[in-house]
Amino acid sequence: MGSTRHDGDTWDLASGVGATATAAAAARAIASRSEPRLIDDPFAEPLVRAVGIDLLTRLATGETDPDELVGRTAVDGAKVRTRFYDDFFLAATRAGVAQVVILASGLDSRAYRLPWPSGTVVYEVDQPGVVEFKTRALADLGAEPTADRRAVAVDLRDDWPAALRAAGFDRALPTAWSAEGLLGYLPPEAQDRLLDTVTDLSAPGSRVATESRPNPRPGDEDRTRASLDRTSERWREQGFDTDMATLRYFGERNEAGPYLSGLGWTLTGSSVRDLLAAHGLPPIEDDDLRMAGLLYVSGVLGE
Repeated sequence: MGSTRHDGDTWDLASGVGATATAAAAARAIASRSEPRLIDDPFAEPLVRAVGIDLLTRLATGETDPDELVGRTAVDGAKVRTRFYDDFFLAATRAGVAQVVILASGLDSRAYRLPWPSGTVVYEVDQPGVVEFKTRALADLGAEPTADRRAVAVDLRDDWPAALRAAGFDRALPTAWSAEGLLGYLPPEAQDRLLDTVTDLSAPGSRVATESRPNPRPGDEDRTRASLDRTSERWREQGFDTDMATLRYFGERNEAGPYLSGLGWTLTGSSVRDLLAAHGLPPIEDDDLRMAGLLYVSGVLGE
């Protein structure tokens, strides 16, 4: 059983917050099989296998039916989320942005699978154990990056801008930043600090993409916790002992979209509800996780 999040807690890809990155990769593997027109992540399944969580491996490979353990909402959510960030990066780099930073990169394989324009540098920022594991696992698969990939092994709670600069990051160049599936795992003040830092490191013309979740209404978070508890119990019955509800920070926080707008970013956004409809996917029926109204936002920093 997990314990409540606290400052300075640690994890790897098989436990704690790190296991959410592995679960996200398992969802991408399932989504890649069911909807290749939207998502083609050939590395998701072998990376999940390499982590070695039995349940997630069985889900990623298709050995275990995901319906009762993952659910359509999570799989369809992985489809639209992956497509949103893929399209964001490709649009940014085709527009001439040659410097990319993926924050909390986890098992993200975009540096290996997207058709990056020549000269693109992709910085992947995550904890040392995470980036070292993924680098080694992909090398064992014979995978080669499709960009100049630079792993930045640092905890986002430490001086990650210094580590980024040491890897060659040039703050004078426009940058395409992503904070995918990250903000809900940060305390509210740490979220604001991260977005402030991203803005401070960004030259005019930089781009950003992340999720902006509306603040909860009365009862929303109780339903979310109960839903996460049900999922955790089903997974526990299958031998994967985790406690999903303890991994997030709940409560009021600044919504990322308006906060970034206040820092000078010009944003556009689409809700999960809108993205599902745009890609011909069915609407969300059971929304205890408050997914439908979640906004995916992206935008440009002005002068």
